[in-house]
Amino acid sequence: MIKYTLKSDSIDFKSKVDFNKELNPEQLEVVLNGDGPCLVLAGAGSGKTRTLVYRVVYLLERGVPASSIMLVTFTNKAAREMLERINVILGTDAKGLWGGTFHHIGNRLLRIYGERIGLANNFTILDEEDSLTLIKNAISQSSAPQDKYFPKSRVIRSIISLGVNLCRDIDEVIDLKYDNFRPEYKKYIIEAAKIYVERKKQINALDFDDLLVKWNELMESDVSLRANLGRKFAYILVDEYQDTNYLQSRLINNLASPQNNVLVVGDDSQSIYGFRGADVNNILDFPQSFEDAKIFHLNTNYRSTPEILGLANHSINRNEKKFEKHLTAVRPSGQKPALLAATDNYQQAEFIAQMILDLQRENGYNLSETSVLFRSHFQSLELEMELNKRGIPYQMRGGLRFFEQAHLKDVTAYLRILNNLKDEVAWLRLLMMQGGIGEATADKIFQWISQQTAMQNVIPREPQGDRGDPVVLKLGAKAASGWKNLSQTLARLAELDKNDLPALVETVLATGYEDYLKANFENFSERLEDLQQLEAFIAGYDNLEKFLSDTALAENFKGESREAEAGEDLGEELILSTIHQAKGLEWRAVFVIGLADGLFPHAKVYGKPEELEEERRLFYVAVTRAKEQLYLTYPLFNQDNILRPSQFIKELHSKFYERWDLEEDFSSPLRPARNASHSVAGGKGRLGGVSDNEIKYVDEDEEFNPKPAKRRIMDFDPRLDF
Repeated sequence: MIKYTLKSDSIDFKSKVDFNKELNPEQLEVVLNGDGPCLVLAGAGSGKTRTLVYRVVYLLERGVPASSIMLVTFTNKAAREMLERINVILGTDAKGLWGGTFHHIGNRLLRIYGERIGLANNFTILDEEDSLTLIKNAISQSSAPQDKYFPKSRVIRSIISLGVNLCRDIDEVIDLKYDNFRPEYKKYIIEAAKIYVERKKQINALDFDDLLVKWNELMESDVSLRANLGRKFAYILVDEYQDTNYLQSRLINNLASPQNNVLVVGDDSQSIYGFRGADVNNILDFPQSFEDAKIFHLNTNYRSTPEILGLANHSINRNEKKFEKHLTAVRPSGQKPALLAATDNYQQAEFIAQMILDLQRENGYNLSETSVLFRSHFQSLELEMELNKRGIPYQMRGGLRFFEQAHLKDVTAYLRILNNLKDEVAWLRLLMMQGGIGEATADKIFQWISQQTAMQNVIPREPQGDRGDPVVLKLGAKAASGWKNLSQTLARLAELDKNDLPALVETVLATGYEDYLKANFENFSERLEDLQQLEAFIAGYDNLEKFLSDTALAENFKGESREAEAGEDLGEELILSTIHQAKGLEWRAVFVIGLADGLFPHAKVYGKPEELEEERRLFYVAVTRAKEQLYLTYPLFNQDNILRPSQFIKELHSKFYERWDLEEDFSSPLRPARNASHSVAGGKGRLGGVSDNEIKYVDEDEEFNPKPAKRRIMDFDPRLDF
C-alpha cells in the first residue's frame, strides 16, 4: 500500500478521509500525484468516478480553494452525482466549485465575460425546439426551393451542429456526412445556415453549440483574459475525455495554460461516438499536447469475471491505435462466455428468450439484471416478436420499440389503408406528411374518404386528371400537389397483390418515401436499414391482415400477459439496448446478438481502418457490460443470404469462449412461413424453444467443426470459414 503525507505547502494538516482505506493503489496514486498534466487511462469498471471524486476531496483538504477547481463532465446527472458525493465525503458543501458540463460552464463564463466579445450578458439560450423554429424561419427566408425533399429544419440543425463541433465549414460537413443530398441543395443549406446565425445575433440568443463556440472565441480573442482564467482555475479535471470533440479539446488546451494542472480521465478503448464528432485522437495525443504529461493506469476491474475480461482484452488488442492496457478482475472466476451460431434471426431470438427464462428460474436473475445488446436497432425485430409471444416484459433503452418508430409507422400506415379503407389514424398520418396539408385539411379530406365504399372510388385506377379528382377540385395548389403525391403512391400499391408484402414495402420506398427519409431524418441511413430489414422480415408473411395484427400486438405489448408461476419472481423488465446507449451501464448477464460480418462490424466500415477500430471498440464496450455471464450469438442466414461470423468473433482465440451448438432438428414455430398460422399474442413456456438437452456444450479444445445447419443452401458451412 502506498503511504502518504498530506501537506499544504510546508504545513502538515490532519485529513478527515482515510485515502488508503477508500482507494486501491492505482486510484491512490492518481489522487496524490495528479499535479501537472495527467492522463488517467481508466479501464471499464475500474472506478474512475471514485478516483475523480477523491482527487477533488484531496485538493480541497489540502487547502485548494473550491473556486480554483473546475470539474467538467458530459452530463448534468454525472455532475450532480459527483458533487453530491464530494459533499457527503467532506461532510460539508463544497461551495464555489465549478462543476458541470462543458455547456454549463461555458454559460457561466459568458454571463460574466461575454461583453468582451460583444455578447450582452442577458442572452437567451435556445432549447432544441426554439432552435428548430429559428432554422425553419431561416429556410423560408432563404432562396431554398419549396421542394418537399429539401432537408427539413432538424436535418439542417444537425449539419450546423456537426460543423461547429468539428470546426469545419458547412460544405465540408455535407460532403463528409450528407453526400446523399442532391448537389444543388448545398448552396441553399449554406444560405439558410448564414441566415440562422444572423438571426441569433439579432435577437441576442445562443444555441447549445454557441455556448462552446463563444467560450472558445472569448479565450482566443482575449489573451489577458485567457491568462487570468488559466490562473483562476488552478486545477482542471475532465471526465470521459475520449468523448471530447475537436472544439472541446481546444477549450481545455486554452484553459489549462499557464499552470497546466489538467487531469483528464478516459478510456480510448471506449471511444465510440465518432459519428457525432467525438475524436479518439484527443486522448491518444494528450501526451504530445502536454509536455511531460504523466500517464496513470486504472486496470483493476470490479465489474466482470476474469473470463469476460480475458475475451475483452484479447479483442481490443487487435486495435493498432491504442494505449496498451490489461484489465484484471477482482471478482472470482466464473463460466466462460458462450458463443452460439443460430440458423437465423428467429432461432437466435428463441434461444435468447429461453435462456432468459432459465436464468430467472435456475440462477435467480431478475429480468432487469439481464440485457440484450445490438449494433443496430433493426436487429431487435425478431427478438421483440419472440418476447411478445412469450409474454416477457422488456424496455427499449434510450429509444422506441421497433414498430413504434416514426418511419415504421409511416410505412405500415400505407399497408393499413390497403387493408382497411376507413383507417382514420393511418390516413391522417399520411395526409399530414404531405406538403401543404395541415390538420384541418387532412380531416376534411378524410371526411370525404370515409363516405367512399371502395379504394377505386378514392384512388381511381385509371388517371382522370385534376378535373376528375373530387379532392383536388376543393384544395389549394400546394395541398392539391400533396394529395396527388399520396394518391399516386396508393394507386401503385392498389395495382399490386396486397398479400405480396415485400413488393408493397419496396413500392412505398421507391415512390418517394426514401427521399422523404433523407429530408426529414439526420440518421437517414439507419432508418433505411430498418425498412430494408422490415422488407426481409415481412417476406415470411403471405397475409397482410396477419402481419398487421402481429405488429399491432407487438406495439401494444406492455408485459402484463405473462403471470408468475408458483414461487416465480418475474423481476422488472428485460433491457434491450443499442450498444451506444448501453455505455456506462452493467448487468449480471449480457447477450450480444447479430455478430455477423456486414452487421457488426457494419458494412460501411469496410476499407476504413479507423472506423473499423471504432467498431471493435464498440464490441469491447458491449462485452464489458457483463458482470457474470456473456453470450455472443450470430445468425447463419438472413432469408436466403448466407451470413459469415463477425470479424470480431473470428479474431478470438477459442480458449476465451465455450462453443454452444443447437441440435440439428431444432425448429421454430414462430418463424413466419407461407400458409402457416402463428401469433405473437398470448402463450407462455418453451414454444418449441431451447431446453438444456437441446444445447450442446463443445469443449474449447475441440476442432471448430459443428454440424452444418439444415437450411444450408450452398456447398460450404459459413461457420467453418474462420
